[in-house]
Amino acid sequence: MEARERPEHLLALKVMRLTRPTLSCPIIVTSDSKDLPGNLLNNDLKHDVTSVSGVETLNAGQFLQLPQSFGTIYLGETFSSYICVHNDSKEIGKDVTVKVDLQTNSQRIALSGHSMDPSELKPDESIDHVIHHEVKEVGTHILVCEITYTTPDQKSMSYRKFYRFQVLKPLDVKTKFYNAESDEVYLEAQVQNITVGPICLEKVALESSHLFSVSALNTAANGESVFGKVNVLQPQASRQFLYCLAPQASLTDDVRLLSGATNIGKLDMVWRSNLGERGRLQTSQLQRMAPDYRDIRLSVQEVPNIVTLEEAFTFGCKIINTCDRVLDMTLWLEDGTTANSGLMWSGVSGRSLTRLDPGASLLLKLCLIPLAAGLQIISGVRLTDSALKRTYDFDDLAQVFVMQKTKT
Repeated sequence: MEARERPEHLLALKVMRLTRPTLSCPIIVTSDSKDLPGNLLNNDLKHDVTSVSGVETLNAGQFLQLPQSFGTIYLGETFSSYICVHNDSKEIGKDVTVKVDLQTNSQRIALSGHSMDPSELKPDESIDHVIHHEVKEVGTHILVCEITYTTPDQKSMSYRKFYRFQVLKPLDVKTKFYNAESDEVYLEAQVQNITVGPICLEKVALESSHLFSVSALNTAANGESVFGKVNVLQPQASRQFLYCLAPQASLTDDVRLLSGATNIGKLDMVWRSNLGERGRLQTSQLQRMAPDYRDIRLSVQEVPNIVTLEEAFTFGCKIINTCDRVLDMTLWLEDGTTANSGLMWSGVSGRSLTRLDPGASLLLKLCLIPLAAGLQIISGVRLTDSALKRTYDFDDLAQVFVMQKTKT
């Protein structure tokens, strides 16, 4: 993008964005000479600089095309521009200063020339500046270039030029949170490419807050990414990433702190365009919905993955008093529910438990007998508060796979 100032000024301003070229190929549209357009389309294709002489109707490849304007700029990319002030006259320009600012919707950013001493420009001399700025806002941006100088007859002169361009959003990020019974939090992040061209995702990482430690679940057994060595994302295509966040020990010891720990962290994403231009985005702090533990919380501590048909196994759980009063509870074990039809409890139902003070916990070892093969769900634990006569139901606690007995 280039502009020359009016002749009454000694100094001319030229501004050009520094960016890599784009890939271009000819648009092949032909017709028979007997058709209405005649040879008009064919002749136009022959004069297209991106077509190959002699085989104009074949899409033989792509060519590099230099940008003709500021082009498309995406959030997270680095905006680079070349600023040139040239003395086109035959007189000397004194006390020349060049100031470059970037005006956004919320602020004005000084880019160049604000801390430099004035200089002198003789005829056919130039002042060159190259500016770089990482774009951190979407919307309209205005590059403001201000030139001030003094003519040989000591007359102060100045003018400004404005270059407007739009900054677009490159990626669309959607997140889902899952609160597990083990106090772990699972984050599913969907990243969609909403640019006009393909990009390569170099990095998508979750920077967790100090309350959690994070583990990425996006690699195969050999340590490579599940998306391959080069994660290319076509326009409008998406990738889904999964992360597991384990709370710190200080949180698991206090249920109130754990329920208030809603700040998860930030997603840090780095990508490159088809010609290697780098971009980086970081989301704002991700927030999960605080889990509701009610007055009584039951968490799974120990359960086998695979059990044998008609052979008893142990199920370990922990009961936590999350309210502000002492609890007297009665334990009930129910069989025959729809979700628990393949398992039967073995033990005393309706027995009283130890009194629990606020914040205290109790470990229980329960016994079940598998009655049907396949994947079975552990359900049917009931806790009754003796003071309020309130019953708390705990279903879908865990899953076990029941196998047939092996024949000897």
